[in-house]
Amino acid sequence: MIRTVTEQAAATGEQVWQVCVVRNRPQLDGLAQRVPTAVTWDDLVLAPAQQRSLRAIARHVRQRSRVHHGWGFPGYGVSALFTGSSGTGKTMAAAVLANELGLDLYRIDLSGVVSRYVGETEKNLGRVFDAAETSGAVLLFDEADALFGRRGEVRDSHDRYANIEVSYLLQRMETYTGLAVLTSNLPDGMDEAFRRRLRFVVRFPFPDAALRAEIWRRAFPPGTPTTALDLDLLANLQVAGGGIRNIALGAAMLAAEAGESVGMRHLRDAALDESIKDERPIVAAEIRGWATENG
Repeated sequence: MIRTVTEQAAATGEQVWQVCVVRNRPQLDGLAQRVPTAVTWDDLVLAPAQQRSLRAIARHVRQRSRVHHGWGFPGYGVSALFTGSSGTGKTMAAAVLANELGLDLYRIDLSGVVSRYVGETEKNLGRVFDAAETSGAVLLFDEADALFGRRGEVRDSHDRYANIEVSYLLQRMETYTGLAVLTSNLPDGMDEAFRRRLRFVVRFPFPDAALRAEIWRRAFPPGTPTTALDLDLLANLQVAGGGIRNIALGAAMLAAEAGESVGMRHLRDAALDESIKDERPIVAAEIRGWATENG
């Protein structure tokens, strides 16, 4: 079938954009960590409110040129704060957005920037934004507490400088041509005045039992051989999505090593391994019924 001129132009534009993205990667690769984005909305298990907010972020990125430049609305940059405990899906959400938008995702550890570049934080943040401008990459500023946690009552020159660093970062986020996301493990770790400067705030709560069961259901790729997995029992374990996926992978390794399908016994053993890594003891009731002595 012969493609229309519009379709050909769109395809050519997409090819040119992908070339620009790839060519500009070396500039950012030396400043930040590129994160894989092979995840989609189907991989992300969140409550409807969080899903709605994330889809709104994607919509704002796609339509901002038309709305701000074409229709005259003020502003331009799309910035967001993702808050929630470790493993609740903040990084995965950023990866889903990058995949949806056809952009690279780069992670910048703010704790490393602050600790390594004392007195030069703005300069190094500026390098990241400048390098990212030409590719429009999604920038994920992880561990924002390292920077925002230093902001508070001004008692000396160090406090004043910390405030300047925060203001500079937010100013660059507000004018950045791509999407810039801050992550924080502390829901109230940011001053309200700074929070208001961000266009979106998405809270990632610890998943309830129903969401945990759904995360377990999606944790195993279609090609994984499984036997008698009880999602309701698995959901009793008080771990977030990141921990669930780690346990599923560990159980798959145990089953593969034994030449067996993944079963509840493998998941029990993998959960115990994960608890040792996280230094979080598992309560017996959480894994009760996961496996019999011979199962």
